Amino acid sequence: MSEPFLGLTMLGLIVVVIMMGFPTAFTLMGLGMLFGFYAFYNPVEPWIDNRVFDLMVQRTYGAMTNDVLISIPLFVLMGYVMERGALVDKMFYSIQLSFRRVPASLAVTTLIVCTFWGIASGLVGAVVVLMGVIAMNPMLRAGYDVKLASGVITAGGTLGILIPPSVMIIVYAAVAGQSVVKLYAATMFPGFFLALLYLAYVLGWAMLNPKIAPRLPEEQTRVPVPPWMKHFGEVYSSNMLAGLLVALVSPSRALGIKAGEGRLTYWKLVKNLAAAFVPLLLTASTLGLLWWYVVIHQQAAATEAPEGLEELGAPLADAGPATADGPATSFYVWFGLAAAVAVFALLRYYRNMTAERLQVVKLLVSSVMPLAILTVVVLGVILFGITTATESAAVGAAGAFLLALQARTLDWQRTKEAVFLTAKTTAMVCWLFVGSALFSAVFAILGGQALVEQWVLALDLTPVQFMILSQAIIFILGWPLEWTEIIIIFVPIFLPMLHHFDIDPILWGVLVFVNLQAAFLSPPVAMSAYYLKGVSPPQVTLNQIFAGMMPYMLIVILCMIMMYIWPGMTLWLPEYLYG
Repeated sequence: MSEPFLGLTMLGLIVVVIMMGFPTAFTLMGLGMLFGFYAFYNPVEPWIDNRVFDLMVQRTYGAMTNDVLISIPLFVLMGYVMERGALVDKMFYSIQLSFRRVPASLAVTTLIVCTFWGIASGLVGAVVVLMGVIAMNPMLRAGYDVKLASGVITAGGTLGILIPPSVMIIVYAAVAGQSVVKLYAATMFPGFFLALLYLAYVLGWAMLNPKIAPRLPEEQTRVPVPPWMKHFGEVYSSNMLAGLLVALVSPSRALGIKAGEGRLTYWKLVKNLAAAFVPLLLTASTLGLLWWYVVIHQQAAATEAPEGLEELGAPLADAGPATADGPATSFYVWFGLAAAVAVFALLRYYRNMTAERLQVVKLLVSSVMPLAILTVVVLGVILFGITTATESAAVGAAGAFLLALQARTLDWQRTKEAVFLTAKTTAMVCWLFVGSALFSAVFAILGGQALVEQWVLALDLTPVQFMILSQAIIFILGWPLEWTEIIIIFVPIFLPMLHHFDIDPILWGVLVFVNLQAAFLSPPVAMSAYYLKGVSPPQVTLNQIFAGMMPYMLIVILCMIMMYIWPGMTLWLPEYLYG
């Protein structure tokens, strides 16, 4: 047998052995050592001098000194601390009250919490198990269709590996030699767009067939308004914002109202007014930050640059209008429209600021705001170039500890569990890198990589055809394999050919990330299904869970098609931020 076919034999064996249940990392190392020993074998040398042992040491040292991998244990620790800290229960309750009037409100809430919690933790298994415990039984008790309930949890739980910060993105960056920061920016819009498609599917299905998601009874949608708020509304105004403003000016009547065990205090009035202004502050800060970055920061950066000095890799001076000229007119138009819509929505919201709405806002502020601020800070400092991915991961891990300690849900036992699971996951990823590096090197030495490239080039494919072929192969591999094996073993085979077809590795990589959502949703190795089955009631069968996941695989394919038709969805943000 020729050496290139030995390489293909390696590739076939690795799939078979992994499907038999052997550990992936040590299978990669074992096959790499076995075939590498043959490739380097010299009968005149002692077997101990075989160069495959030197290759093993070099690849291990290379994985140990890979700076990209440093952020993995910190991001994983951030996720496990928040998961062990049990910070999601109150969040689910407050978001469910916010969407209580929406069709399939429990399913919509589950999808939103899955998306938000996936961003914060980046752990698919933890999110699916946690949401299975919290949301599965309430949906089944409310009469929801089993396929709807299971599909929402399993599909929503996989978004954590797509929307940053994600371990999968870091692994791909290390394999492909790409910037983690640019990949984070590139996955922002596709990740949220896929979540939006999931949400549209759930709402559409519930509106077309209301029987699959009956409306919740009144007692489950009633907002727990404190008695003092009802009395306050009778004394001042049913509009809580107007009543609180008046009460701060003339608090005598308000201070006579009973609130819990004592009287209503002036400080409590101030806190409630601050909570009422949270939507206004969030909207104003978002628009203000956008205006500062696009209009003020960009022009200031261009002005500070020394005259005649160009940034490495920057476009030529005559390539387009200068940054100092300011943003395009279309930005001001869209910004004005967005500001007008925001003002209209806020006026409409505050005109009907009842006690129920204020109580929901307070619940959201206490349960969602801390985690939202931490997530925005972690992503913002990366995307705006303030810190590296590793430094941002350290900020996220420290913030997760602070949130869990503030909520008083993290004890010494849970901390030990989080640290142990972090060490376990990190060790798994690093050993995978060692095994993958050795396997890929031996595969290339035997000529397997060159044979695959020659075969693909002999097909005389167009870039579109190559894109479809590569993504179809990865989609099929997602049925028997997990994302780790695909990213580490098979993605490096396609990477050298991207340059020949003039395909951006960032665009191709993000398409792979979206494609690999199917790896968690495709039987027989649909890990999300097994995670959910482990915490579901006995009457929920694995086949029902599989049936609930299938429509979301079609949505993944639709998202990939739209991403390829409109590549700006992926490439606009990294190009705008980093050029």
